[in-house]
Amino acid sequence: MKTLIVKYYNLKLLLFTTLFFLTLGLHSSCSSNGGSEKNDSIYQSEIIIYGGTSAAITAAVQAKKMGKSVVVVSPDIHLGGLSSGGLGFTDTGDKSVIGGLAREFYHRIFMHYQNEDSWKWQKKDEYGNVGQGTPAIDGNARTMWIFEPHAAEKVFEDFVLENDIQVFKDEWLDRKNGVQLENGKIISITTLSGKTFEGKMFIDATYEGDLMAAAKVGYHVGRESNETYGETWNGIQFGVFQHRHYFKEPISPYIISGDPSSGLLPEISDSQLAENGTGDNKVQAYNFRMCLSQNPDNSIPFPKPVGYDPSRYELLARVYEKGWTETFDKYDPIPNLKTDTNNHGPFSTDYIGKNYAYPEASYEERKSIIKEHEDYQKGLMYFIANDPKVPENVREEMNKWGLAKDEFIDNGNWPHQIYVREARRLIGDYVMTEHDVLGAKDVPQPIGMGSYALDSHNIQRIVTAEGYVQNEGDIGVKPKEPYSISYGTIIPKKEECENLLVAVCVSSSHTAFGSIRMEPVFMILGQSAATAAALAIDDNVSVQDLPYAKLQKKLQSDGQVMVLEERLK
Repeated sequence: MKTLIVKYYNLKLLLFTTLFFLTLGLHSSCSSNGGSEKNDSIYQSEIIIYGGTSAAITAAVQAKKMGKSVVVVSPDIHLGGLSSGGLGFTDTGDKSVIGGLAREFYHRIFMHYQNEDSWKWQKKDEYGNVGQGTPAIDGNARTMWIFEPHAAEKVFEDFVLENDIQVFKDEWLDRKNGVQLENGKIISITTLSGKTFEGKMFIDATYEGDLMAAAKVGYHVGRESNETYGETWNGIQFGVFQHRHYFKEPISPYIISGDPSSGLLPEISDSQLAENGTGDNKVQAYNFRMCLSQNPDNSIPFPKPVGYDPSRYELLARVYEKGWTETFDKYDPIPNLKTDTNNHGPFSTDYIGKNYAYPEASYEERKSIIKEHEDYQKGLMYFIANDPKVPENVREEMNKWGLAKDEFIDNGNWPHQIYVREARRLIGDYVMTEHDVLGAKDVPQPIGMGSYALDSHNIQRIVTAEGYVQNEGDIGVKPKEPYSISYGTIIPKKEECENLLVAVCVSSSHTAFGSIRMEPVFMILGQSAATAAALAIDDNVSVQDLPYAKLQKKLQSDGQVMVLEERLK
């Protein structure tokens, strides 16, 4: 009898132990977003999104709305990319073609500013419906298109919280060995911290296209020649001045004016200029979209940066000598007496010609390039505020401004995101060109729309044959009407990868990307990419084999605008 009792209790203990560990295992594998964690460093989800941009968060929201588990792997600490990084004066183009979750974002901005507590430094009724082609507030549609950086970041964080989206911040893709491919599909990605993310579908939502490059799909960096796609506005565009970002007056590029033997001033290239229309590996200039304040209680004077050298701004001094008066023309007003300050004029915040290596550079090399841009731009602001070569009235006006004290507070009030206007671009199932943007051809399988001009900032600063300084690469050609963007632009060729979508570095020529590269469009493409990913999972097909009719129907039901006939009123 005693033996039977012992055996009974041993069996009971065994059953209890088994159930305990089974429960423990189930508990450790469940995650809040419906995905699973295999162990401390391996995570599983149906859709893996790499990036922390506006496109990344929009894609994640759409994935959750479609019932899919999703993980966002973000190298960024702050979510929203440029939309929360200083670009608050939105490049909307025709707002009637901005639908879906992108419009929801701008509606939430509208609701944020309906709250009187959001107007700390300015009365609500003092902020007019300002904007040069970008009205701040559309009351009838309950949208607002101009906003402060922290307001945008809050909307993105709210998206994450409300949709229970798991985000891993400060996680950087191992670009050399971190992408596991099998039979034309990505199986997993691994970050430098050692975390591995396994999924069925992957979305690259970075400005740089790091995931697509590591997946070894085809892409391009730089300007194609006009011959490549039969374009007019691609390649070198010297003598094309469609904005005011060029030297209107003859200015010597030499240290001693008029003396070539004295050498070139800083910030001027000695490269020889090829013929117009010639392709190269150069990309349009980057800068930081600074948030400045003119409220003395909420501004910090422009600091003198370490290593400051006023001689690097001698070109600007010579521009002032010629009577230039446009210093403050792109201090675009955003709420609370702040600005979204952008590049303007022949010598401004764009650090021309200093970013060519950035798209393919290592993380450390990029960090160095970003620091050089920061030092240049901080030095420029200090120069304008303090140097006696700057007209006194300009210095006086500049000293009314400073960095907004309540923005980017963990980064010395400096934007945390450099404006990567262009990096890698996918060569995918369909390549958008200026012919698509300018309405010369029909766009197949539309998934969204764009409307902004073919817009490229300057790409190089050179010495002309006459011995003067000049900028090259700035274009601004407006389409006659909004245009559709093809599904083929966000998917690689099937033989390269079957389960990757690219929401930002889309398949387009340099000229077409100049229009597509706007933040509302990235949100649109993020939503469309996630929709395609979810439907492809449901049908167990590659992204290339997903029936377009099914994708089209779902996008329409979710408010995406894909052709002119669907534009919003």
